[in-house]
Amino acid sequence: MTVIAVTGHMDLSDGSVPLVRAELRQILAEAAARGPLTGLSCIACGADSLFAEAVLQAGGDLVVVVPSADYRETRVKPEEAELFDQLAAEASELIVMPFETAGPEAYQAANALLLERADVLVAVWDGRPPAGKGGTGDMVGHARAAGVDVRRVWPEGSSRG
Repeated sequence: MTVIAVTGHMDLSDGSVPLVRAELRQILAEAAARGPLTGLSCIACGADSLFAEAVLQAGGDLVVVVPSADYRETRVKPEEAELFDQLAAEASELIVMPFETAGPEAYQAANALLLERADVLVAVWDGRPPAGKGGTGDMVGHARAAGVDVRRVWPEGSSRG
């Protein structure tokens, strides 16, 4: 079994979405062809939800990690709610972290859980240094320090919106 977690930018430009989606689909299809696949995602907009969709399309099991009890209510924008709810409903496992409110501590704990369970971290990342704790660059640093294999996804022509 291969367990792959995701981290990535939420603010992908419109033109980047199909590029990133195609690369994620390829990575996950290859992993699924080698045996059972589990994908771990916080299903935030952008990279997390694109990854979660690709896991399901590859026939893998989706494990959703929600950072806090209020995350859906306070952090998911109305235009993103339908996809968030759909992915949560299709998850084989839904984990809500033991935090009442979303914030840096909850995000860091969710990221730590992803890394604990993952064999590989897929990072939809522009490669820039971390802007702060809990972001994509920070997660990549923690993964590398923990010895988790990191596979960067940033197709040519990708940008943040």
